Amino acid sequence: MKIAVACDHGGFKLKKPLVEYLAGKGYEIIDCGCNSENSCDYPDHALAAAEAVSKGEADYAMLICTTGIGMSMAANKVKGVRCALLHEAESARLTRAHNDANALAMGSMIVSEEDMKKIVDVFLSTPFEGGRHLRRVDKITAIENKYFK
Repeated sequence: MKIAVACDHGGFKLKKPLVEYLAGKGYEIIDCGCNSENSCDYPDHALAAAEAVSKGEADYAMLICTTGIGMSMAANKVKGVRCALLHEAESARLTRAHNDANALAMGSMIVSEEDMKKIVDVFLSTPFEGGRHLRRVDKITAIENKYFK
């Protein structure tokens, strides 16, 4: 499984532990930057990771900035990406089970390294339930098809 990982300067402190954790579990990492604490623009890196998912080059994207908000907003502008802002594991379970999320965003100011690992584990181990939830995800796709020309 391939996972695109991206951060901005505000999320850089959690990126290395995230990459190491995922690699240790056998996931292939696509590094979409950034690679230092030097100021940068989060949309650039969120876009790179989201496009990897949209193009089928990655199965999931994991994004980190100070709050996770900016990265999630940017990623959700890419057709086919359903990015959830997550700060705890139960939301990770529900967004996979009910929304078939294929990207997650976390805030380095909000999520500890320990919580990040729990969120990631739950996100990656929870299958989409389908059923009534598929109808709703299909409606999200219909909105994308209407507005993303």
